[in-house]
Amino acid sequence: MADEELSTYNIDDFPQTKAGSRVKTVLEKCRFFHTMLLIVALIGTCMVIGDGVLTPAISVFSAVSGLELSMSHHEYAVVPIACLILVGLFALQHYGTHRVGFMFAPIVLTWLLCISAIGLYNIIFWNPHVYRALSPYYMYNFLKKTQRGGWMSLGGILLCITGSEAMFADLGHYSQLSIKIAFTSLVYPALILAYMGQAAYISTHHDFTGAYQIGFYVSVPEHLRWPVLAIAILASVVGSQAVITGTFSIIKQSLALGCFPRVKVVHTSDKIYGQIYIPEINWILMSLCLAVTIGFRDTKHMGNASGLAVITVMLVTTCLMSLVIILCWHKNALLAFLFILCFGSIEALYFSASLIKFREGAWVPLVLAFIFMFVMYVWHYGTIKKYEFDLQNKVSLKWLLGLGPSLGIVRVPGIGLIHTELVTGVPAIFTHFVTNLPAFHQVLVFVCIKSVPVPYVRPEERYLIGRIGPKEYRLYRCIVRYGYRDAHIDDHEFENQLVFSIGEFIRSERQNLSPNVDSSQDGRMTVIGTPRREDMISDETDECMQSASASNPRSPIIQSIHDIIEVNSPKLVRRKKVRFLLPNSPEMDRTVRDELQELSDAKEAGTAFIIGHSYVKAKRGSSFLRKFVINVAYEFLRKNCRGPSAALNIPHISLLEVGMVYQV
Repeated sequence: MADEELSTYNIDDFPQTKAGSRVKTVLEKCRFFHTMLLIVALIGTCMVIGDGVLTPAISVFSAVSGLELSMSHHEYAVVPIACLILVGLFALQHYGTHRVGFMFAPIVLTWLLCISAIGLYNIIFWNPHVYRALSPYYMYNFLKKTQRGGWMSLGGILLCITGSEAMFADLGHYSQLSIKIAFTSLVYPALILAYMGQAAYISTHHDFTGAYQIGFYVSVPEHLRWPVLAIAILASVVGSQAVITGTFSIIKQSLALGCFPRVKVVHTSDKIYGQIYIPEINWILMSLCLAVTIGFRDTKHMGNASGLAVITVMLVTTCLMSLVIILCWHKNALLAFLFILCFGSIEALYFSASLIKFREGAWVPLVLAFIFMFVMYVWHYGTIKKYEFDLQNKVSLKWLLGLGPSLGIVRVPGIGLIHTELVTGVPAIFTHFVTNLPAFHQVLVFVCIKSVPVPYVRPEERYLIGRIGPKEYRLYRCIVRYGYRDAHIDDHEFENQLVFSIGEFIRSERQNLSPNVDSSQDGRMTVIGTPRREDMISDETDECMQSASASNPRSPIIQSIHDIIEVNSPKLVRRKKVRFLLPNSPEMDRTVRDELQELSDAKEAGTAFIIGHSYVKAKRGSSFLRKFVINVAYEFLRKNCRGPSAALNIPHISLLEVGMVYQV
């Protein structure tokens, strides 16, 4: 089964248009457009990460700034309190939001009702006619009178919508319909009432003693400021949490697509997949948030920075959405052009106004985006070059078959799992290893952990199993497919599922192929689903399950599993060792039984994980830029990110690394 045949690959089946086919062909064949599309996507991703830095800083600082009207020495209290809240917010991330998530909805609902009520009070009490400002005529008249000044003020007006996008940061965790209903029926009306109320108050109050008083809290009745301050701080924490979670999510998806260095991803909830925690990114975000808060100490500069980040994400999203309309929805190119003309022109106007604020704080998201984009592009470039080297130096099947069943080496008991990024052929690290140490395991499995461009891969479509060479070689290939939002299982469960899948492949191969077809010669791959929990039973439930397994035509070969817990030392962690027993079925072919028995014996002997420890170097005669990117930047990232063994959760006791230099 090809990746395009996955049940989750094509969500909508629209008829292909000529314009869509032409655009797709140009993007696939033209390397320049391919690179430009990658850069645009990385810019949007980096701005989202930058928003993960700026939104918590401005949300918490602006909420705490209400102390300016409630304390005499506010200039000494706002920054320390804001920093203390930010440190506590990031320090609690590793616990996950599921422990306190039940409080989020009441806090946000209370905050929205609070600002709605205050806004409605100000409208009625100070200026009931402010509702006329909703007419687009006044917007046109304002821009016509002020001209350049009005255009420059759009950067400040943009702050009215920054922050409201935080609820969309968790789009993958809620349905689109629920977000649409919540935004149109609650969030948007609350924001309109709040801003109309502030406008009504300001229209009758022009005698502000300081610029800091022109804000939300000055329009709040004095006897309500302390309760509103408490609710605002709690709401800012909830909004910041949404953006931080969204930052973790987009970094994990970039990691799955090979566009971000390997980092540790911790799933904080067993029930809700989207709740993840990335320690390295968490502390980087906290440090940057504190630096922005302490460095600016002003909501105006923070707002300019946050506004540019948000409007850039919107502009990039609009550009990419036009491609989605043509390539994914297969709509007319004219519709995509009208879409980008309508929304893109408005966003470009706000974007240009935000750039004017470059010296007043707008430089921060640009610097952050440049740093993160440099890291992501260098990592992606080095990863692609490393994969191309593997592809060009892979071992041909003809050479492998010429070695004979023993492969010209000593075959020792056990299973060797060789991790590779190749889906075809034999990686160069295998020949590099056997050339220097001519011995290997009796069962060899070339494992490729592949990320496919879909959110999830169904368990019954996860494993692709095939052979390399004739049956007596005992060489298998396994492609394990994960979506960019799938959770990777731990090494022990993965090892058991892999052996189960190979056993199921051996059994089903004899049934699905005719006697004249040799699957080892045509590279045929078979889809094997993830073994079910009920198939992995303990010795106590073995007898009651055999009758059910015998009646199931698709049950795996394993009829019983005996769990033996070996504890060599009280200090060591207990680990289950699974023993596979074969059924006494007279209908089973003898060659199949022998192969399954050999697989079972190899599993009993132990499993070793073999991965390549690559050193990527630029070829001689390469340009200075390539040498700097490969030898300095990529090498620095490789040394300071998590290794492949840690990313794959491979235990050190079962790990064997093969060092090899890649000349790219």
